[in-house]
Formats: sequence, C-alpha cells, structure tokens
Amino acid sequence: MMKKKGIARYLGGIGMGVVCFLLSSCKEQAAMPVSNEYEVLTVSTSDKEINNMYSATIRGRQDIDIYPQVSGFITKLCVEEGQDVKKGQVMFIIDQVPFQAALQTAKANVAAAEASLKTAKLTYDSKKELHAQDIVSAYDLQTAENAWLTAQAQLDLMKASELNAANNLSYTEVKSPSNGVVGMLPHREGALVSAAMQQPLTTVSDNSEMFVYFSLNEKQLLDLTRKYGSKNGVLESMPPIDLILNDNSLYPEKGKVETISGVIDRSTGTVSLRAAFPNPNGLLYSGASGNVMIETNREGSIVIPQNATFEIQDKVFVFKLVDGKATSSPIKVTRVNGGKEYIVEEGLTPGEVIIAEGVGLLREGTPVQPRQKQQAPVNANPE
Repeated sequence: MMKKKGIARYLGGIGMGVVCFLLSSCKEQAAMPVSNEYEVLTVSTSDKEINNMYSATIRGRQDIDIYPQVSGFITKLCVEEGQDVKKGQVMFIIDQVPFQAALQTAKANVAAAEASLKTAKLTYDSKKELHAQDIVSAYDLQTAENAWLTAQAQLDLMKASELNAANNLSYTEVKSPSNGVVGMLPHREGALVSAAMQQPLTTVSDNSEMFVYFSLNEKQLLDLTRKYGSKNGVLESMPPIDLILNDNSLYPEKGKVETISGVIDRSTGTVSLRAAFPNPNGLLYSGASGNVMIETNREGSIVIPQNATFEIQDKVFVFKLVDGKATSSPIKVTRVNGGKEYIVEEGLTPGEVIIAEGVGLLREGTPVQPRQKQQAPVNANPE
C-alpha cells in the first residue's frame, strides 16, 4: 500500500512539471512582439506595353447559303460535308425530266413560230406585189403586214420561253458560287426541295481568309482614334494583331484590322471591328470563337501589381502609408496582362507610398514598418 502511494506522488510531480512548462512557454509566446513590417512600393510612372484581350467570333470571308431556284426531288448529291469545292462545281442535281420536257416544248414552239413568220412574210410580199398592180386594196396590204409583224413578235416570245426553259433546266444543277468548304447537308437524295424553302441546301464558306469580329467600348475607340489621329489612321497605322484560339494557343498568323463600324451600338455601347487573318492551313473554321489580342503602349502610366489591391463591393482599394499607418484609398484601374497588373487611372499620384503585400490582413490605421519592395519584371503576355 505504501509503495502504491509513492508511485502516485511521483507521477503527480511529473504532471505538475509538464503543466508549469507549458504555462511558461505560453507566457514566452505571448510576450513575443507581432511583426508589423510590410513591403511598400513608391508610386511612379512608366511606359507600359500592354496586351488587351477582346472576345471574337470567326467567320469565313464569304458564307453563302445555297438555295434551289427550281422545285423538284434531289436525284444526285455530288459533294460531302467538309469537302473543298471550286466555283461552278456541281453540288446537287434536281430531277431534270420535267425541265427537259419543257425545254423541248419551247424549242418546238420556236420552230413553229419561225414557220409562221416565213408564211406571213411570203403573204406580205405577195400582197405588196399585187397592191403595186392595183389588184388588192391598201387594206389587204396593211392586214398582211400586220400579220407579218405579229408573227415576228410571236417568234420573239417563243424564243424568250425557250431561254427561260433552258435556264430552269440549268438550275437543276445546283453549283457552288465560289471556292470554299461545304457545310452541313440536311437534304439528301430523294428530298423534295423548292425555291420557297426556309432552310438552305447547305452553306459554302470561303475559308481562304477569315474575318474575325470583335468590339471595343467607346473609351477604347477614342483612345485609338486619338493615338492614330483618325479612324482611317487607325486602319492604316495599327500594327498587326494576334488571335488566341479556344484552346488558349496562339494562332501562328498575324491579322490586320480592316474595318471599323461607323455606329456605336446603343444597347451595348460598343463598336464592331473586323480583322482579316490568312488561313493557309485551314486551321480556322467559320463559326468558331476566340480572343483578339492587341498590343498597345501606355505612356506615363502608373502600374501596380494586382496583389497590392483589395476589393469591396466591386470597388478597388489600396492601403497608402500615411504617417506610418495603413490608410485605405479607392482607386480606378484598368486590368492588364491577364489581371496580374493594374493601370491606375485615378486615385494615386507619383511619390505616394502604398503597401505592396498582405493587404488582406491589414486594417485601417494599422502601424506599418516599411520595407521597400524589390519588383521583379512581370511577364507581359497573359497566361
């Protein structure tokens, strides 16, 4: 029994020692001062090459919907989806039998009209001879002449009918109006088609050169116009632009802005631009989408890293170092380089000092020990 009490006293002593050690450690930790040293950045201006991204849609240089000009059943399909076609190449053949019959009828009518004209001419010549001999009256002569003129008009009418029948027969061969690529083929052999149908037989896209459409807001358009002097100056002097494809890869060919719409869309406040991109390898398809990347130079800009800012209710703030304390200040910015940096439009002036790190942990009025930020160069290309 005495032995057990000794063991208990021994264990109790060890426990008290552990507790005292822990309390001592906690007091030492509580006594350690919290570091309030933060990196700061002195605001200055610089020239900045920035890449602006704009959503874009891609269209073929010419997307032509193909409609039939006559009605009938498709008897032959001469192309496949995605096939390259040349201008004038036959794509569909519509039942030709009724149009061939109509052409034969028109030719027969022309032949009959020619015979009637010859007969009327003979009659008129005969009447003219007889009238010269005072055998027939002037009335008979005039009647014969009128019949001859009527036969001439009838022949012209039959020839026009023949031409119309020949055209209708030619329309049974639906041909490509330009070089391009065949789109979807919703109508196959045996389908009944007509000139009044709502859905086209297919679409032929001229993809040798692609048109890429994108929009700028009014401010961006004004900036470009001021930089290059006029809208024509923008088109003439604006450098080649890049296209980022949907898989975030850079299209190997450069594009050139060719047109700027003269009207700002009231609903969106934007103006449409069209750039042309060569498509030698057929990598671009009509109907695809991507992003246009335009490089511009901003002179005398204040550029700060994105992580030196914080947002509250869609407003961007920085902490300025004022009298050794963090003081929040709203700023207006333009996001550049994939959002890694901001160009400050309003709210900062050169010479001011801002907190460059840990702004999410700071509070208004927090004392700050400044440590000058060593800025590394920021990659200008967006990820």
